[in-house]
Amino acid sequence: MNQTSGSKSYQISKHLVFEAYLRVKANKGAAGVDGESIEQFEADLRGNLYKLWNRMSSGCYLPPPVKMVEIDKPGGRGVRVLGVPTVADRIAQTVVAMVLEPLVEPVFHPDSYGYRPRRSALDAVEACRERCWRTDWVIDMDIRGFFDNLDHDLVLKAVAHHTDQRWVLLYVERWLKAPLQRPDGSLLARDRGSPQGSAVSPVLSNLFMHYAFDAWMAREHPGIQFERYCDDVVVHCRNEVQAHRVRQAIAERLAECGGLELHPQKTRIVYCKDRNRRGSAEHTSFTFLGYGFRVRRLRTKRGEYFFGFNPGVSDEAAKLIRVQIRRWRLHLTLEQLAREINPVVRGWINYFGRFHPTALRSSLNRINDYLVRWLVRKYKRFRHKRARAREALGRHARRFPGLFAHWKLVAP
Repeated sequence: MNQTSGSKSYQISKHLVFEAYLRVKANKGAAGVDGESIEQFEADLRGNLYKLWNRMSSGCYLPPPVKMVEIDKPGGRGVRVLGVPTVADRIAQTVVAMVLEPLVEPVFHPDSYGYRPRRSALDAVEACRERCWRTDWVIDMDIRGFFDNLDHDLVLKAVAHHTDQRWVLLYVERWLKAPLQRPDGSLLARDRGSPQGSAVSPVLSNLFMHYAFDAWMAREHPGIQFERYCDDVVVHCRNEVQAHRVRQAIAERLAECGGLELHPQKTRIVYCKDRNRRGSAEHTSFTFLGYGFRVRRLRTKRGEYFFGFNPGVSDEAAKLIRVQIRRWRLHLTLEQLAREINPVVRGWINYFGRFHPTALRSSLNRINDYLVRWLVRKYKRFRHKRARAREALGRHARRFPGLFAHWKLVAP
């Protein structure tokens, strides 16, 4: 079968559609408004992929509504609206994302870290840590309702600047305008925004913020460094006066870009206070990508202690870890429990253990408390004898130190 067809309105490679399917399959994800899972889509994989390619190549692909899912924000701070496209729609969006990414990636700012190849959230945290050591003040930015308020015309203008393929613009516009389907089945029309959860949303939001913020900062404030992970931004300033001035300039810039605004309570000017920085300020800590930046007791390689401004797992992230631990099932055997929770725990250790891992240990100790509770419930000889249960768990850990992923950091 030919990779493209000359009779079609748009030249789209069938191989590209298949590669997009493989990406969607690897990312898994829930069913959209049609209720079709990836496994159900695969029941007629060849036919479904051909139908999708045929419609996209003919210009007649019309995205279905996006399933609205509301998830609670941490700390009871309201809800975040996610959009879940159908499996076929995720594949179609991935096709466009795969076409756009190599076109826009070379122009993106080096301090843009979100959803980009060979860059990670931990890279952003590391850059932020080092710059907090060199500059005394930061602007901890929060853009109010960023994904809900993206200006469609500006997004399309940015896309058109990087490609002349009409089908890319056609489908981006259709996805931007696709309605959200509420849980009761009613449709919510959209004239702004790009719902979180769609496959094409990351590259579109990065492209928007490149022109709205990154390129503007490099042009108007070339001496000021920042880290941006999608809409999560930290800006470094030499002094408080500069921080207030730059904050105001950023607010004015965002207002020009489709009426975006900084959240008045969540956007804060923070003093990176440590042992060498005198004085005080209203805010001396901030959270960035799950890490809490504040003064911490640190130790040098020679074993000497000092107080420095450093990231560690944030209080909010630690609370979410503890909540997840409480939801684990107690009816499994110890080996089954280890197989179930180890991938999750390794993820916590790999992410939150990169910087100041001692801050993570109290949360990991909660797992040992959980395992003691498991022993008390499982075996009658430990009923009302938690100390004996903990001793038994310690003996098991010494005998099988690799059974649980966290035992290499916090033995029971």
